[in-house]
Amino acid sequence: MIHIFIADDHEVVREGLKRILSEYPDLKVVGEAPDARSLMTQIWTSTADVLLLDITMPGPGFLDLLARLSARRPSLRTLILSVHPEEHFAVRALKAGAAGYVMKDHSSDELAEAIRRVHSGGRFVSPALAEKLVLELQPGGEKAPHERLTDREYQILCKLGSGKSVKQIAEELSLSPKTVSTYRTRIIEKSGLKTNADMIRYVIENQLVG
Repeated sequence: MIHIFIADDHEVVREGLKRILSEYPDLKVVGEAPDARSLMTQIWTSTADVLLLDITMPGPGFLDLLARLSARRPSLRTLILSVHPEEHFAVRALKAGAAGYVMKDHSSDELAEAIRRVHSGGRFVSPALAEKLVLELQPGGEKAPHERLTDREYQILCKLGSGKSVKQIAEELSLSPKTVSTYRTRIIEKSGLKTNADMIRYVIENQLVG
């Protein structure tokens, strides 16, 4: 029996996933959370083997969550479940510790297979993503501006691009406003995006936020 924990901020999604997974005798949902804080409170004592994680849940961000989970519960296998195209988040998520990336438009059987595969120690990615991962290992090549950023810079770009202020971001990430401003400067240097308006436009056009 594979024990599963669902982390998604939409109740209708959590309920739908529970109904879908109940159809498979080897899969059992043992917990759920609507936000990062609730997830981090429950997951340490949960019997879950696999975490289904939505990347746009309220909280510090999925990259921070993956880092914390990898450090404190390395045996937990995290499967990203997202409406966002793979090319925007999947490579970064896998590098941060996720075991797989599944689009929410996959079939029920594909989701069940993904859960089984990551539980057995494997990884679940689409053929297109597998090819992109190979290309990532090759030197050179032109990258999009956001792909040249570190995880923290990328996280702050997404938050600035969603219209949040430096002060709001600092509070959410437990950083000082000065530190967030320093990251903002690095983003400008690496991406060429000069203003917050530029960042908002870029983030929306590249579908980097929900």
